[in-house]
Amino acid sequence: MPKSTFYNLSDDKKSRIFDAAVQEFSTRRFSEASINQIIKNAGIPKGSFYQYFNDKEDIYLYMMEVISKERKELLSHVKGVDPDADVFEVIKHRTKESLELSRVKPGYAEIGMQMELDNSEFIMKIRKLSAEKYVKMIERDKERGLIKPEVDSELVINMIFTFGLNEYYRNGLDEERYLRKLNDVIKIIKEGIAVVKD
Repeated sequence: MPKSTFYNLSDDKKSRIFDAAVQEFSTRRFSEASINQIIKNAGIPKGSFYQYFNDKEDIYLYMMEVISKERKELLSHVKGVDPDADVFEVIKHRTKESLELSRVKPGYAEIGMQMELDNSEFIMKIRKLSAEKYVKMIERDKERGLIKPEVDSELVINMIFTFGLNEYYRNGLDEERYLRKLNDVIKIIKEGIAVVKD
């Protein structure tokens, strides 16, 4: 996270640095992104960057924290999901929220997609933490008798995440289509596709 010197900057300068990070991380994977480009886009000296952040991971985590706060503020009007909803309803709800946010801040969706394509150790840890929330929900739903106990929870989440990435890169962010296809994928996962013969 940023050093204390960063928090002493004017809001305008902090905003310029944040915007420069969004610009870079929305167009390049973390592993390919350049601190030099962020510095150039922010219009700050290289030495200043290292007075504010330790490294690229530091500014990335800061950027993600700001995005998370903005997401909460921008979506504060959206009704929360029922705490008893199953994992699939939660995924659909959060997808709708993400689509709404991407209308207002398209760069944020691009950052998410760049994250899905990056295999650096740092990003894989972040992705794993994100997936673990949903895996825990599936485990909870197994205990509630909503999902078969033998189901591989991680595989289910990987299938849904892979669908999302594939749909986005093949067809763009057509919200109506995206949500319709997500519902179809969830239906297939829940019901299966094979005809069970007696």
